[in-house]
Amino acid sequence: MSLKTTSRVLAVLLLGGAASAVIAQDAIRPDQATRFVGKSGMVCGKVEKTRYAQNSEGSPTFLHMGGAFPRHTFSARIPQDQRDRFRPSPEELEGRDVCVVGTIERDASRAEIAVRSPADVKLATIN
Repeated sequence: MSLKTTSRVLAVLLLGGAASAVIAQDAIRPDQATRFVGKSGMVCGKVEKTRYAQNSEGSPTFLHMGGAFPRHTFSARIPQDQRDRFRPSPEELEGRDVCVVGTIERDASRAEIAVRSPADVKLATIN
């Protein structure tokens, strides 16, 4: 992505294999997401690592972006009850470009979006 906060992104919805494309002009880079805490937005970048935290409260799955865990700058948190609804699976998103839509929250020194459904995560082609 360019040094600017906004970039052009082609995102494809992950709804049951149906491909719906959208072009987003206001994509937020993972390393810039903390600037948007409390606001709705779309954070786009490469999933550096996927981690299924089975032994953590709620057994969430994390998509870490903006650097490798534990030095990442952004996470998408997928709740256990949504995990099996993802196609491709969260683990198959590792190494791929995605956009995550939702309210940006703060988790320690990082930004995070709590994913409510697979529709909140979109495959992307980032220029």
